[in-house]
Amino acid sequence: MHDRTKIRGWYSGISRRGRLRTKFLLSLLLVSASLTCSTLLVVRHRLQIQIREEIRQDLQNSVVTFQIFQRQREMGLEGAAAMVANLPIIEALMTSRDAATIQDASAALWRKTGGDLFVLADRKGQLMALHAVNPSLTPALADEMLQRSLRSGEARDWWFGGGRLFRIFMRPIYFGEPANGTELGVLVLSSEINEQVAEDVRQVASSQVAFLYGTTVVVSTLSGRQRDDLGKLALRPGTSTTQVNAGSPGLDVAPADVELGHEKFLAMSTALPPGSSLPASLAVLRSYDQAARFLKSLNRWLFGLGLAAILAGSLLVFLISDTFTRPLAKLVRGVHALEEGNFNYPLEAQGRDEVAELTQSFVTMRRTLWSAQQELLRAERLATVGRMASTISHDLRHSLTTILAYAEFLSEGGLTQVRRLEYYEEIRQAVNQMTDQLRALLEFSRVKMVNRPVRASIVPVIERALHSVKARPAFGSIKVTTSFEGGSEGWFDPASLERVFHNLLLHACEAAPPQSGRVQVATQQTPAGLEIRVAGNGSGIPSEIRDTLFQPFVTAGKDNGIGLGLATVHKIVQEHQGQVEVECTGPEGTVLRILLPAVPSEARVASSNTL
Repeated sequence: MHDRTKIRGWYSGISRRGRLRTKFLLSLLLVSASLTCSTLLVVRHRLQIQIREEIRQDLQNSVVTFQIFQRQREMGLEGAAAMVANLPIIEALMTSRDAATIQDASAALWRKTGGDLFVLADRKGQLMALHAVNPSLTPALADEMLQRSLRSGEARDWWFGGGRLFRIFMRPIYFGEPANGTELGVLVLSSEINEQVAEDVRQVASSQVAFLYGTTVVVSTLSGRQRDDLGKLALRPGTSTTQVNAGSPGLDVAPADVELGHEKFLAMSTALPPGSSLPASLAVLRSYDQAARFLKSLNRWLFGLGLAAILAGSLLVFLISDTFTRPLAKLVRGVHALEEGNFNYPLEAQGRDEVAELTQSFVTMRRTLWSAQQELLRAERLATVGRMASTISHDLRHSLTTILAYAEFLSEGGLTQVRRLEYYEEIRQAVNQMTDQLRALLEFSRVKMVNRPVRASIVPVIERALHSVKARPAFGSIKVTTSFEGGSEGWFDPASLERVFHNLLLHACEAAPPQSGRVQVATQQTPAGLEIRVAGNGSGIPSEIRDTLFQPFVTAGKDNGIGLGLATVHKIVQEHQGQVEVECTGPEGTVLRILLPAVPSEARVASSNTL
């Protein structure tokens, strides 16, 4: 509706400001397009009615054909059940009354029958033997459905269990002649409604078919998404089940239009021979898209003719309107170039119309914006250099003061060897701090790190980083635990990620209380990728640096460090197309969350393969 309003307003504006020839050509174009579209719609509608009637007749013929086909299959299976029930070997087996003997000895007989399900029960209804092609029908399910069929007294019934549908025929087993003999038990012989049966019916009916038990789609020749849509249609509250489940035999149910997987079908259903409280049914579906090929072909011809007429009018309109639209299109390209940071895209204002005025104003605005951006960049560079110089000079001066002081102590005479070693250790720690700070500054100053992402486990990476952090004597009393039960596989560069977890664990241990500090690392596999959480029981992140925590030279409450640890973490994770954020922080502790994508970007994979 919003787009229509914009088009109507555009047309009204042209009608008010345009020339007479422009308005005439535009009106002619709209009228010819409207007439052509109306004609196509009328022809299409009439042909759709005709095709629907033909599909309906075909569906009725398909249902009748299936009923004949199903009766023939049932007659054959019922005859096989009657013949097997009268075999002497069956009488001999049932007189043994031993379930194990009956189960083993009846296997060869079941294979000769060719049925998908073979069940023997004694005269009390106790299950004695079960043979099924599909093992999903368990003895418990078979016994439950057998008792239900015995209570109903029906010789024919439908069994549904383990997601499978069976058409069963029950025959009593007698010792001697049925009229005078003693009943020994019951024989159940069945054929399964499986994918092969559905395919046979599809070929016989020349349509897509689906077998349902109640409102459950058991098997169908539809695609996976179409089958899911059919199941949702059958189970949707308030939807008439006659669309896909007739509930009664015959052809009294009118065909219904259904849409499955963005494809329209005309569907008709028929109930299979009854025999249970939840009837089995067959839905036959004929696709409009497959049956309306002639309509599509005719539509293409009509569309081609209408398009030729519209194009002829459009050409005239284009030749006239191009004079006005070319400067506007060039201005739009200039706007897109500005979005990409190109301030030098050539633009010239020609003429004195509104577009020329707009172009001139845009050029002036672009020039002003470029000047303001350059001033802002210069100010930001100066501020960054100032912060960097202040931070580095403070930390390096602190370390140099320590080195100078202990060097003077070493120059004094009369020092013991233990004292000299203590002074040397202090000097070495100060030098190491300066080296770490310079290395962090060098790593952060790199324009782009070379990452080689591979599919690997994050466990050894975290363990190596943890080992290097725990090697520091100051963190010996801090308890660090890990949990990888939620998954640990991901795409990453192990060397880069080791620096990430080294910095995170180092910050967590520095913030934790020395005597009661706890740090926990946990991983979890999600659809979005691999999540890693680093939690510590420190006092929380100060409020004044929470918004700028991952920016360079941001630090608080630390005796040393130049504030590049978390900035380096943020940079490496971003280069992995991932995310790092503060999930929660407070007096109880802080949790940092890292998300590594499930699949690396094509650019990074290609880069790693090239290297």
